[in-house]
Amino acid sequence: MTTKELQSIEGCLSLIGQDAATRERIIAALLEWESRHQRRHEGVDLRETATGPLVDALYKDIPLVSRKLSSGLMFSMPYKSRIAREFAMGVEPLDHVWEPQTTRLLLMLAGRARHVLVGGAYCGDHALPLASLVAERGGHVHCFELQALQLDALRKNASANGLSNITVNAVGLWSRPGFVQLQGSDSHATPQWCDSKTPDAFPVTTIDEYCRKSGVETLDLVMLDIEGGEFSALQGAEHFMASPVNSSPDLVFEIHRSYVDWSTGIKRTPIIGFLLDHGYDVFAVRDYQAHVDMSGLPVELVDLDDIYLEGPPHGFNMFATKRSSLVKDLGLVVRRGVSPKLLHHRFSERHQPGTAAS
Repeated sequence: MTTKELQSIEGCLSLIGQDAATRERIIAALLEWESRHQRRHEGVDLRETATGPLVDALYKDIPLVSRKLSSGLMFSMPYKSRIAREFAMGVEPLDHVWEPQTTRLLLMLAGRARHVLVGGAYCGDHALPLASLVAERGGHVHCFELQALQLDALRKNASANGLSNITVNAVGLWSRPGFVQLQGSDSHATPQWCDSKTPDAFPVTTIDEYCRKSGVETLDLVMLDIEGGEFSALQGAEHFMASPVNSSPDLVFEIHRSYVDWSTGIKRTPIIGFLLDHGYDVFAVRDYQAHVDMSGLPVELVDLDDIYLEGPPHGFNMFATKRSSLVKDLGLVVRRGVSPKLLHHRFSERHQPGTAAS
């Protein structure tokens, strides 16, 4: 590091951050400051405006975040996104990597699963805990990811944890086979259909075709986080979507205002209409897009007939099932009139987790 680089705060923090023990002490101090001051600055996200950028500087010259979950799973990921930053700032014991309630819900749903499919598997933040759980009954997780850095992290994480029941596919999911291009980068890379193969195009397949070729007759759980490609991926799973109750997969997927127009109500969006037409019950999942300790709190869902959607373009996860008793069986709490988007800088009940069902 040059003298000129050390004349900036970022350069100094980058140098200091290369000492792991000091870096951890600084992050702990930033988290303590954040917890004391966030309520005084309601409406201003101190993680995004103050503490997070300082942690980014500490990690400027550190390529990977590596931490162990309380389950014993070891994770490493490139420090390229908010996901990595949140993981770096997570307070032990760590029971998840990203999206705590979505992780818990997926593991609940996987209690009966043998075949799980994850589209947009990233570094394995959801796929690895799922693979570890279903391995006990000979289950398998089928992962799809297009980004080279995250593909490499996914493969290395699976290997480091001895998880041989993960198949990593360097292809995307769509409504028909062909090619897509990615617009954007890392966790915000959006797939766009292209009519022919170009140097920057990626191959895509359908869920139905993949499962047919792989000999997967029953798909139990599908998780999709592919930045606007979720509807196309589900259209490519018509065989499974049309299956009877006991042989159709449970679904967890992201929906985002940047890709889906919900201005006339979320039930009127094509993806939700598609699922309702196929006999699914659909709910929004209340969650932080962050690493937050939510142990001891129930997993909350939001009834689509009374869901709060106001605010800047944002996204959240959805849960769909044909098993009408599943919400009660799993002890999930259904709420009305609240936002699925939990925010630590908004203190009204609308954006905070609660325990009362409506």
